[in-house]
Amino acid sequence: MSAFFLKRALQAFVAVLGVITLIFFLQRLAGDPVLLLVPQNATQADIEAMRTSLGFDRPLAVQYFDYLSGLIMFDFGRSYVQNVPVWTLILSRLPYTLMLAGGALLVAFGIGIPLGVAMAVRRGKPEAKAMMGFVLAGQSMPTFWSAILMIIVFAVWLGWLPPSGARSWSSLIMPSIALGLLSMATFARVARTAVLDELEKDYVRTGHAKGLPMHRIVARHLLRNAAIPVVTVAALEIANLLAGAVIVETVFAWPGLGQLTVQAINARDFMLVQGVVLLGAVTAIVLNLVADLLYSIIDPRIRLEGNA
Repeated sequence: MSAFFLKRALQAFVAVLGVITLIFFLQRLAGDPVLLLVPQNATQADIEAMRTSLGFDRPLAVQYFDYLSGLIMFDFGRSYVQNVPVWTLILSRLPYTLMLAGGALLVAFGIGIPLGVAMAVRRGKPEAKAMMGFVLAGQSMPTFWSAILMIIVFAVWLGWLPPSGARSWSSLIMPSIALGLLSMATFARVARTAVLDELEKDYVRTGHAKGLPMHRIVARHLLRNAAIPVVTVAALEIANLLAGAVIVETVFAWPGLGQLTVQAINARDFMLVQGVVLLGAVTAIVLNLVADLLYSIIDPRIRLEGNA
């Protein structure tokens, strides 16, 4: 077990370092942020003075290693545009993104898993085909399109929900559904496939032979055995939800990290973009590590040492 953790920790370190390096150098290909910060009538001397004050006059390698040194001390730097510590800006928006991701995960998991199980158990029946049609519709609709469609129907035509912002709990409904639809379809398809595989196994036939009803076989035995593919997908989908929040937060003017990221990219606020991307990378890596640990809990036959 210790060897497994050591290897995964090393892999995580290399992955995070790679993300930091890529985002640091690729951002600088987008243009000079100093030109966005100085007034339009600024002279070349003013531009050079601003570049010097921000440290952009130093070689890229020096800037890179200075940034890494700050990260070691948990210093994400300061926003060039807002002149506020990056970590302060992230913490101010993080609760909104967590609420949105939590609502989307509730939609995806709470609807997708039961749908997948029902489609597998009722396979070949008309209701299973209808549910599959619903899943395919959720998978086919782009997130931005479903978001705009819900705004038109439920906010403009019916007036049931607020079209944007985060004024009340009702403002969370449409963004959560828009963000969770695609993940809902993924959960449903994976759960259906996993349950269909388990339905063909001997212990299910034994349960039927003993006269156990299907719902008891599913609840007590089948779901646990079919959980490993779902856990694998869950780790990936939670990371995808955080990434997809950029689009949803922009459409619904939701004040989370996604909206903050778009604003930082448009302003070429390097430090802020680097901080948000680093947070997302670490989150994705931790989620995959948690998924690996859950495998051994769900199925004790799995030995992490053998997979390390």
